[in-house]
Amino acid sequence: MDPTLKNRVISELKAVIPELPRGLRTVAKYVVDHPSDFGLDSIRETARKAGVSTYTLVRLAERMGFSGYDEMRDPFRHALVSTAAGLEQPQWVERLEEAGALGRVQAEASVNAMAIVQRSLERQGAAQMQRVADLLIGARSVYLTAVRASYGMAYYLHYVGQMALPSLQLVPRHMNSAIDELHQAGEGDVLIAIMVTPYSRETIEACRFARRKGMKLVLIADSEIVSPDLQADETLVAAVISTYHFGCYAGLVAVIEMLLALLVERGGEAARARIRSYEELRRDTQAYWSAGKPR
Repeated sequence: MDPTLKNRVISELKAVIPELPRGLRTVAKYVVDHPSDFGLDSIRETARKAGVSTYTLVRLAERMGFSGYDEMRDPFRHALVSTAAGLEQPQWVERLEEAGALGRVQAEASVNAMAIVQRSLERQGAAQMQRVADLLIGARSVYLTAVRASYGMAYYLHYVGQMALPSLQLVPRHMNSAIDELHQAGEGDVLIAIMVTPYSRETIEACRFARRKGMKLVLIADSEIVSPDLQADETLVAAVISTYHFGCYAGLVAVIEMLLALLVERGGEAARARIRSYEELRRDTQAYWSAGKPR
C-alpha cells in the first residue's frame, strides 16, 4: 500500500471540510483529529465516538472516492505506529485494577492520561515547534487568550512564558473583551489562542479579528479544524479524550510544557537571567516573612 495515502486522505479531508454537509463534516473532522482510533476501531465504534450513523461514515468514504468504509480505513490501519492499547501497562496500574470499583476507575483514568500525553507529544514535529518558537520570539508583541477551563492553561503558559518572552500578554484583562485588547495590535504581532471542544465563540471571533488586523495566529487546540473558515499559521494539536464527561488536559499541559522549554532555550541568557531574578525574589520574600516581619 502507498505509505503516503493516509496523509493524502487527511489533506483532502481538510480541504473539503468547508464544503461538506454537517454530518459528513463531523465525520471528516473526527478522522483528521483521531487517525489512530479511526484505523483501529470498527465502523460501529467509530460512529459511536463521532456521534453519527454508520451510514454517514459510508457516505463520507464514497464522497472521498473509495468503494466503501473499509477501503478508506485501510491506509490508517497500515500507518499505525503507536496507540493507547500499545502502551505497556505498569504493575501499579494492575494493582489499582484489583482495588475495587474506584480502583478500576483510577486505573482507567491513569492509562488514559499516559496515552494522551504520548499521543499529544508525538504529534508535534520538531520543524513546526521550532517555527512556533521562532515566530513568538521574533514577534513585536504576543497576545494569549482563552476562556473557561482553557483559561487555566493560558494563565500557566503566561505565568511561566513571560520570563522567556517579556512581550507575552494574557487577554482579556479585567472585564474587557479579547477584541478590545487587540485593538492596537497589527502586523508583527502574534495571537496565541487555546481552545478545546466546545469552542468558545468569543475566542473564535478574537482569532478572526486578529487575522483581519494582519496578526499571525497560533492555535493550541484539540483539533486542526476549530472552524472551517479559520486558518491559523500554526496549530499545535493535543489529545483531550477522557474517561469522564469533561476533557482531560494532561496532553494539553504536555504540549505547553514542551513549548515553554523551547522558548526558554531560544530566549538565551536573557531568559535565564529573568528566571534567576524571579527565583531570587521568591527566596528573599520567603526569608523576609520567615524572619517574623508583619504582614
